[in-house]
Amino acid sequence: MTNVFIDGKEGTTGLQIYERLGSRDDVSVTSLPDELRKDPVARKKCINEADIVFLCLPDAAARESVSLCENPDVKIIDASTAHRTSPDWAYGFPELSAKHREKIALSRRVAVPGCHASGFVSLVYPLVAGGIVPADYPFVAYSVTGYSGGGKKMIAEYESKERSVALDSPRQYGLRQTHKHLPEMQAVCGLAAPPVFSPIVSDYYSGMCVTVPLISRLLTKKYSVLQVKAYFSEYYASQNLLHVSDMEEGFLAANALAGRDDMRIFVGGNDERILLCSVFDNLGKGASGAAVQCMNILLGLDERTSLAL
Repeated sequence: MTNVFIDGKEGTTGLQIYERLGSRDDVSVTSLPDELRKDPVARKKCINEADIVFLCLPDAAARESVSLCENPDVKIIDASTAHRTSPDWAYGFPELSAKHREKIALSRRVAVPGCHASGFVSLVYPLVAGGIVPADYPFVAYSVTGYSGGGKKMIAEYESKERSVALDSPRQYGLRQTHKHLPEMQAVCGLAAPPVFSPIVSDYYSGMCVTVPLISRLLTKKYSVLQVKAYFSEYYASQNLLHVSDMEEGFLAANALAGRDDMRIFVGGNDERILLCSVFDNLGKGASGAAVQCMNILLGLDERTSLAL
C-alpha cells in the first residue's frame, strides 16, 4: 500500500488528484482537517510519514513544504510553478524524450508542467530536438482555456449569478508578456528567448487548445506540412497518452478532450504557414492527470492507471 499525502487537497488540482486516486486499492490517501491544513507541524508529520506527497499549493507554500521534508525516502510531486525550471527536479512530461521519462522514474522530486506550458512544449520541444527550428526561432503561441484553470476564485466568479457581462466574452490576459509559464516554456525547450504568448480564458469549464504557427521559410530547411505531421507522428508513436491527428477543415474545439487525461496534437495549415495545435484538458494532462501519471511512473506502474483515456 502506498501512503499518499495531498498538501493542498482543497484546491482544484488537489481535489482532482484525490478523485483519480479514490477508486484505487493500492493507495491510501492522508488528509488534514481544515483547522490543521496550514499548521506546519501537522503538515511536516504527514509529509515525512508519506511515500508520495503531492503539493497543490502556491509557490511559496510549496517551497516551504519541501523544506519540511526530512525523510529521504519521500517522493514529492509538485504541481506549483516553484520547481519547474530547477535542474534538480524531473520535469513531469515523460513523452518529451526517453531521458525525461527515465529521470521521472528515478527521481524523488518531480515538477508537474503548467497547463499552457504542456501544450507549448509538446509542440516546440520536438521541433528543437529534431533540428527543424533553430533555438532562436521567433515563436508565437496563443492558448484558449476554460475558466477552471484560474482555480476556485475564478470558478466562483464565472459561475456567479451576478457576474460581469465581460465574462460572456473570451478574455485575453498576460498582456505584459510576463505570464508565469514563460520561463518554463523557454527553459524546457532550450529557446534563446521566450515566445510571444497570448493566453485567453473563455466561458466554459475545462479544456485547452494551445496553438503554435510556423513560417516554413524560417525553418532550418524547407518542410511541407505533410513532412511535419509525419515527424510528429513518428516522434510520439510509442506514447500512451499523446496522439497525432490530421487537422480537418471546420472548427477545432478547445474542450474536445474535457474530462480526459490524454493529449492530441493536430497538424494543419499549408506548406508556407503550418499550424500546430495541442488539445487537452487543463485539469487533466495539464494538471492533475499529469501528476497522477508521474506518480504511476515513480511507482513502476502502468502510467495509465486510474486515468481517464
